[in-house]
Amino acid sequence: MKQIYFIVNPKAKNGRCAMIWKRLEEHLTSEKINFLAFFTEYPGHAKNIANGIAKNNDHEKVMITVGGDGTMHEVMNGVIKHKHITLGFIPGGSGNDFSRGYLIPSEPLEALKVLLRLIKQEPSLVDCGKIDHEDNTEHFFINNMGAGFDALVALKVNQSRMKALLNKLALGRLVYVYFLLKELFTYKTSTTHLLIDGQRHIFEQTWFVTVSNQPFYGGGMKIAPAADPQDGLLDITVVHQLSRFKLLLVFISVYWGKHIFFNEVKTFKGKKISIESSHTLSAHGDGEQIGSTPLYIHVQKHSLQVLTRRRNAEEVDVKESDTNELH
Repeated sequence: MKQIYFIVNPKAKNGRCAMIWKRLEEHLTSEKINFLAFFTEYPGHAKNIANGIAKNNDHEKVMITVGGDGTMHEVMNGVIKHKHITLGFIPGGSGNDFSRGYLIPSEPLEALKVLLRLIKQEPSLVDCGKIDHEDNTEHFFINNMGAGFDALVALKVNQSRMKALLNKLALGRLVYVYFLLKELFTYKTSTTHLLIDGQRHIFEQTWFVTVSNQPFYGGGMKIAPAADPQDGLLDITVVHQLSRFKLLLVFISVYWGKHIFFNEVKTFKGKKISIESSHTLSAHGDGEQIGSTPLYIHVQKHSLQVLTRRRNAEEVDVKESDTNELH
Protein backbone atom coordinates (compact mmCIF):
# COMPACT_ATOMS: atom_id res chain seq x y z
CA MET A 1 0.00 0.00 0.00
CA LYS A 2 1.20 3.54 -0.75
CA GLN A 3 2.41 5.68 2.13
CA ILE A 4 -0.60 7.46 3.63
CA TYR A 5 -0.41 10.98 5.03
CA PHE A 6 -3.23 12.66 6.93
CA ILE A 7 -3.42 16.44 7.15
CA VAL A 8 -5.78 17.25 10.01
CA ASN A 9 -7.32 20.59 10.84
CA PRO A 10 -8.15 20.09 14.54
CA LYS A 11 -9.91 23.47 14.71
CA ALA A 12 -12.41 22.62 11.96
CA LYS A 13 -16.06 22.57 13.00
CA ASN A 14 -15.20 24.54 16.14
CA GLY A 15 -12.71 21.95 17.35
CA ARG A 16 -14.92 18.92 16.79
CA CYS A 17 -12.55 17.73 14.08
CA ALA A 18 -9.98 16.91 16.78
CA MET A 19 -12.44 14.40 18.25
CA ILE A 20 -13.18 13.05 14.77
CA TRP A 21 -9.47 12.43 14.24
CA LYS A 22 -9.22 10.55 17.54
CA ARG A 23 -11.82 8.04 16.31
CA LEU A 24 -10.08 7.71 12.96
CA GLU A 25 -6.70 7.21 14.60
CA GLU A 26 -8.09 4.44 16.80
CA HIS A 27 -9.44 2.63 13.75
CA LEU A 28 -6.19 2.99 11.82
CA THR A 29 -4.22 1.65 14.79
CA SER A 30 -6.58 -1.30 15.30
CA GLU A 31 -6.26 -2.20 11.61
CA LYS A 32 -2.45 -1.94 11.83
CA ILE A 33 -2.32 0.60 8.99
CA ASN A 34 0.88 2.60 8.69
CA PHE A 35 0.36 6.36 8.40
CA LEU A 36 1.78 9.73 9.26
CA ALA A 37 -0.39 12.58 10.57
CA PHE A 38 0.24 16.32 10.47
CA PHE A 39 -1.85 19.00 12.19
CA THR A 40 -2.52 22.51 10.95
CA GLU A 41 -1.94 25.46 13.26
CA TYR A 42 -2.82 28.54 11.20
CA PRO A 43 -4.46 29.59 7.90
CA GLY A 44 -2.34 28.44 4.98
CA HIS A 45 -0.52 25.81 7.04
CA ALA A 46 -2.22 22.89 5.25
CA LYS A 47 -0.88 24.12 1.92
CA ASN A 48 2.65 24.38 3.30
CA ILE A 49 2.48 20.91 4.88
CA ALA A 50 1.11 19.35 1.70
CA ASN A 51 3.72 21.00 -0.48
CA GLY A 52 6.51 19.92 1.84
CA ILE A 53 5.37 16.29 1.77
CA ALA A 54 4.98 16.34 -2.01
CA LYS A 55 8.44 17.86 -2.59
CA ASN A 56 10.23 15.46 -0.26
CA ASN A 57 10.55 12.77 -2.97
CA ASP A 58 8.68 11.58 -6.04
CA HIS A 59 7.31 8.36 -4.51
CA GLU A 60 3.60 7.69 -4.98
CA LYS A 61 1.73 8.99 -1.92
CA VAL A 62 -1.83 9.28 -0.67
CA MET A 63 -2.67 12.55 1.10
CA ILE A 64 -5.96 12.61 2.99
CA THR A 65 -7.46 15.83 4.31
CA VAL A 66 -9.42 15.64 7.57
CA GLY A 67 -11.28 18.92 7.89
CA GLY A 68 -13.50 21.14 5.79
CA ASP A 69 -13.54 22.32 2.19
CA GLY A 70 -11.18 25.16 3.08
CA THR A 71 -8.56 22.71 4.32
CA MET A 72 -8.99 20.59 1.20
CA HIS A 73 -8.59 23.76 -0.88
CA GLU A 74 -5.24 24.45 0.78
CA VAL A 75 -3.98 20.89 0.43
CA MET A 76 -4.95 20.75 -3.24
CA ASN A 77 -3.15 24.04 -3.92
CA GLY A 78 -0.08 22.63 -2.19
CA VAL A 79 0.17 19.53 -4.39
CA ILE A 80 -1.37 20.60 -7.72
CA LYS A 81 1.98 20.61 -9.51
CA HIS A 82 3.07 17.24 -8.14
CA LYS A 83 1.60 14.38 -10.17
CA HIS A 84 2.61 11.57 -7.79
CA ILE A 85 0.06 12.57 -5.12
CA THR A 86 -3.40 11.05 -4.74
CA LEU A 87 -5.87 13.14 -2.72
CA GLY A 88 -8.58 11.97 -0.36
CA PHE A 89 -11.05 13.74 1.91
CA ILE A 90 -12.71 12.89 5.22
CA PRO A 91 -15.40 15.43 6.12
CA GLY A 92 -14.65 17.22 9.36
CA GLY A 93 -15.89 20.74 8.61
CA SER A 94 -19.24 22.50 8.45
CA GLY A 95 -19.83 22.51 4.68
CA ASN A 96 -18.13 19.38 3.33
CA ASP A 97 -19.20 19.90 -0.27
CA PHE A 98 -16.24 17.89 -1.53
CA SER A 99 -17.66 14.74 0.04
CA ARG A 100 -21.02 15.34 -1.65
CA GLY A 101 -19.56 16.02 -5.07
CA TYR A 102 -17.14 13.09 -5.00
CA LEU A 103 -19.50 10.60 -3.33
CA ILE A 104 -17.65 10.18 -0.06
CA PRO A 105 -19.79 9.28 3.01
CA SER A 106 -20.62 12.15 5.34
CA GLU A 107 -19.86 10.05 8.43
CA PRO A 108 -16.08 10.31 8.99
CA LEU A 109 -15.37 6.72 10.00
CA GLU A 110 -17.37 5.38 7.06
CA ALA A 111 -15.49 7.79 4.82
CA LEU A 112 -12.18 6.41 6.10
CA LYS A 113 -13.25 2.84 5.39
CA VAL A 114 -14.28 3.79 1.85
CA LEU A 115 -10.98 5.58 1.22
CA LEU A 116 -8.97 2.61 2.49
CA ARG A 117 -10.77 0.43 -0.06
CA LEU A 118 -10.26 2.96 -2.85
CA ILE A 119 -6.53 3.20 -2.14
CA LYS A 120 -6.20 -0.38 -3.40
CA GLN A 121 -7.64 0.66 -6.78
CA GLU A 122 -6.41 3.01 -9.47
CA PRO A 123 -7.26 6.62 -8.47
CA SER A 124 -9.62 8.66 -10.62
CA LEU A 125 -8.31 11.59 -12.64
CA VAL A 126 -10.41 14.71 -12.10
CA ASP A 127 -10.33 18.28 -13.38
CA CYS A 128 -9.72 21.42 -11.39
CA GLY A 129 -9.89 25.12 -12.16
CA LYS A 130 -7.03 27.59 -12.30
CA ILE A 131 -7.60 31.27 -11.50
CA ASP A 132 -5.13 33.86 -12.79
CA HIS A 133 -5.10 37.35 -11.27
CA GLU A 134 -3.90 40.59 -12.80
CA ASP A 135 -0.91 40.65 -10.43
CA ASN A 136 0.24 37.31 -11.92
CA THR A 137 -0.67 35.31 -8.81
CA GLU A 138 -2.71 32.15 -9.21
CA HIS A 139 -5.13 29.97 -7.28
CA PHE A 140 -6.64 26.58 -8.00
CA PHE A 141 -10.06 25.27 -6.99
CA ILE A 142 -11.47 21.76 -6.94
CA ASN A 143 -15.14 22.43 -6.10
CA ASN A 144 -16.04 25.88 -7.43
CA MET A 145 -15.21 29.56 -7.44
CA GLY A 146 -17.46 32.59 -7.47
CA ALA A 147 -17.49 36.36 -7.77
CA GLY A 148 -20.12 38.68 -6.34
CA PHE A 149 -22.78 38.14 -3.72
CA ASP A 150 -21.92 34.51 -2.93
CA ALA A 151 -18.26 35.43 -2.40
CA LEU A 152 -19.26 38.23 -0.04
CA VAL A 153 -21.44 35.82 1.95
CA ALA A 154 -18.58 33.29 2.10
CA LEU A 155 -16.23 36.01 3.38
CA LYS A 156 -18.67 37.09 6.09
CA VAL A 157 -19.24 33.46 7.13
CA ASN A 158 -15.52 32.76 7.48
CA GLN A 159 -14.99 35.91 9.55
CA SER A 160 -17.96 35.30 11.82
CA ARG A 161 -17.98 34.13 15.42
CA MET A 162 -21.50 32.90 14.76
CA LYS A 163 -20.09 30.07 12.65
CA ALA A 164 -18.38 28.61 15.70
CA LEU A 165 -21.55 28.94 17.80
CA LEU A 166 -23.75 27.23 15.23
CA ASN A 167 -21.15 24.49 14.74
CA LYS A 168 -21.39 23.75 18.46
CA LEU A 169 -25.12 23.21 17.97
CA ALA A 170 -24.54 21.12 14.79
CA LEU A 171 -26.26 23.87 12.80
CA GLY A 172 -23.24 25.11 10.84
CA ARG A 173 -25.13 25.40 7.56
CA LEU A 174 -27.47 28.02 9.00
CA VAL A 175 -24.68 30.58 9.15
CA TYR A 176 -24.77 30.79 5.34
CA VAL A 177 -28.50 31.50 5.49
CA TYR A 178 -28.02 34.14 8.17
CA PHE A 179 -25.45 36.14 6.21
CA LEU A 180 -27.34 35.70 2.97
CA LEU A 181 -30.32 37.45 4.56
CA LYS A 182 -28.14 40.01 6.34
CA GLU A 183 -26.30 41.15 3.18
CA LEU A 184 -29.24 40.81 0.80
CA PHE A 185 -30.72 44.26 1.38
CA THR A 186 -27.55 46.30 1.04
CA TYR A 187 -25.68 44.47 -1.73
CA LYS A 188 -25.02 46.49 -4.91
CA THR A 189 -25.31 44.51 -8.15
CA SER A 190 -22.93 45.08 -11.07
CA THR A 191 -22.68 44.89 -14.83
CA THR A 192 -20.61 41.82 -15.58
CA HIS A 193 -18.70 40.94 -18.74
CA LEU A 194 -18.02 37.25 -19.29
CA LEU A 195 -15.82 35.83 -22.01
CA ILE A 196 -16.46 32.09 -22.37
CA ASP A 197 -14.27 30.30 -24.91
CA GLY A 198 -14.04 33.48 -26.97
CA GLN A 199 -17.73 34.37 -26.84
CA ARG A 200 -18.65 37.57 -24.96
CA HIS A 201 -21.72 37.91 -22.73
CA ILE A 202 -22.84 41.06 -20.88
CA PHE A 203 -25.16 40.83 -17.88
CA GLU A 204 -26.77 43.83 -16.20
CA GLN A 205 -27.58 43.87 -12.49
CA THR A 206 -25.56 40.73 -11.80
CA TRP A 207 -25.78 39.23 -8.35
CA PHE A 208 -23.07 36.63 -8.79
CA VAL A 209 -21.18 34.37 -11.18
CA THR A 210 -20.16 30.89 -10.10
CA VAL A 211 -17.79 28.58 -11.98
CA SER A 212 -18.19 24.96 -10.88
CA ASN A 213 -16.22 21.76 -11.22
CA GLN A 214 -18.80 19.68 -9.33
CA PRO A 215 -22.44 20.27 -8.39
CA PHE A 216 -22.32 21.39 -4.74
CA TYR A 217 -21.32 24.50 -2.80
CA GLY A 218 -22.30 26.52 0.26
CA GLY A 219 -22.98 23.48 2.45
CA GLY A 220 -25.20 21.42 0.15
CA MET A 221 -26.51 23.89 -2.43
CA LYS A 222 -26.72 22.18 -5.83
CA ILE A 223 -25.50 25.21 -7.74
CA ALA A 224 -24.44 23.35 -10.91
CA PRO A 225 -26.54 20.18 -11.22
CA ALA A 226 -24.86 19.05 -14.46
CA ALA A 227 -21.26 19.71 -13.40
CA ASP A 228 -18.94 16.74 -13.85
CA PRO A 229 -15.35 16.97 -12.55
CA GLN A 230 -14.15 14.53 -15.19
CA ASP A 231 -15.56 16.08 -18.40
CA GLY A 232 -12.83 18.66 -19.08
CA LEU A 233 -15.33 21.52 -18.76
CA LEU A 234 -16.37 24.03 -16.12
CA ASP A 235 -20.03 24.94 -15.50
CA ILE A 236 -20.86 28.64 -15.29
CA THR A 237 -23.94 29.96 -13.46
CA VAL A 238 -24.99 33.62 -13.70
CA VAL A 239 -27.76 35.15 -11.58
CA HIS A 240 -28.87 38.60 -12.76
CA GLN A 241 -31.76 41.05 -13.14
CA LEU A 242 -34.01 39.79 -10.39
CA SER A 243 -35.48 41.37 -7.27
CA ARG A 244 -34.13 40.77 -3.80
CA PHE A 245 -37.23 38.78 -2.90
CA LYS A 246 -36.90 36.59 -5.98
CA LEU A 247 -33.23 36.02 -5.15
CA LEU A 248 -34.42 34.37 -1.94
CA LEU A 249 -36.55 32.01 -4.02
CA VAL A 250 -33.51 31.20 -6.13
CA PHE A 251 -31.47 30.36 -3.04
CA ILE A 252 -34.24 28.18 -1.65
CA SER A 253 -34.58 26.27 -4.91
CA VAL A 254 -30.81 25.86 -5.35
CA TYR A 255 -30.75 23.09 -2.72
CA TRP A 256 -32.62 20.94 -5.24
CA GLY A 257 -30.94 22.36 -8.33
CA LYS A 258 -34.22 23.89 -9.52
CA HIS A 259 -32.90 27.47 -9.72
CA ILE A 260 -31.73 26.81 -13.27
CA PHE A 261 -35.36 27.06 -14.43
CA PHE A 262 -35.59 30.76 -13.47
CA ASN A 263 -35.32 33.06 -16.50
CA GLU A 264 -32.82 35.20 -14.60
CA VAL A 265 -30.42 32.29 -14.14
CA LYS A 266 -28.18 31.55 -17.11
CA THR A 267 -25.92 28.52 -17.41
CA PHE A 268 -22.98 27.76 -19.70
CA LYS A 269 -20.11 25.30 -20.05
CA GLY A 270 -16.59 26.26 -21.05
CA LYS A 271 -12.86 25.79 -20.74
CA LYS A 272 -11.65 29.40 -20.56
CA ILE A 273 -13.63 32.08 -18.72
CA SER A 274 -12.83 35.68 -17.86
CA ILE A 275 -14.92 37.72 -15.40
CA GLU A 276 -14.85 41.52 -15.46
CA SER A 277 -17.25 43.81 -13.62
CA SER A 278 -18.34 47.45 -13.46
CA HIS A 279 -17.05 47.63 -9.90
CA THR A 280 -14.68 45.36 -8.01
CA LEU A 281 -16.28 42.15 -6.76
CA SER A 282 -15.03 39.83 -4.03
CA ALA A 283 -14.08 36.36 -5.20
CA HIS A 284 -13.80 32.98 -3.50
CA GLY A 285 -12.26 29.64 -4.37
CA ASP A 286 -13.86 26.64 -2.63
CA GLY A 287 -15.39 29.11 -0.17
CA GLU A 288 -12.05 30.77 0.69
CA GLN A 289 -11.34 34.42 -0.10
CA ILE A 290 -8.93 34.64 -3.05
CA GLY A 291 -9.08 38.28 -4.19
CA SER A 292 -11.36 40.16 -6.54
CA THR A 293 -12.30 40.75 -10.18
CA PRO A 294 -11.05 40.79 -12.89
CA LEU A 295 -10.34 37.05 -12.99
CA TYR A 296 -9.24 34.61 -15.65
CA ILE A 297 -10.21 30.96 -15.22
CA HIS A 298 -8.95 27.92 -17.11
CA VAL A 299 -9.94 24.28 -16.66
CA GLN A 300 -7.06 21.93 -15.88
CA LYS A 301 -8.27 18.67 -17.38
CA HIS A 302 -7.53 15.46 -15.45
CA SER A 303 -4.90 17.27 -13.41
CA LEU A 304 -5.53 15.60 -10.03
CA GLN A 305 -5.59 12.01 -8.79
CA VAL A 306 -8.47 11.68 -6.33
CA LEU A 307 -10.05 8.92 -4.26
CA THR A 308 -13.69 9.09 -5.33
CA ARG A 309 -16.59 6.76 -6.04
CA ARG A 310 -17.82 8.91 -8.93
CA ARG A 311 -16.58 6.52 -11.59
CA ASN A 312 -18.59 3.77 -9.91
CA ALA A 313 -21.58 5.98 -9.11
CA GLU A 314 -24.03 3.53 -10.69
CA GLU A 315 -22.79 0.84 -8.27
CA VAL A 316 -23.37 2.90 -5.13
CA ASP A 317 -26.50 1.51 -3.49
CA VAL A 318 -29.28 3.58 -1.98
CA LYS A 319 -27.99 3.22 1.55
CA GLU A 320 -24.55 4.54 0.64
CA SER A 321 -26.08 7.40 -1.33
CA ASP A 322 -28.03 8.45 1.73
CA THR A 323 -24.84 8.71 3.77
CA ASN A 324 -23.65 11.38 1.36
CA GLU A 325 -26.67 13.56 2.18
CA LEU A 326 -27.24 14.20 -1.50
CA HIS A 327 -30.13 16.54 -2.31
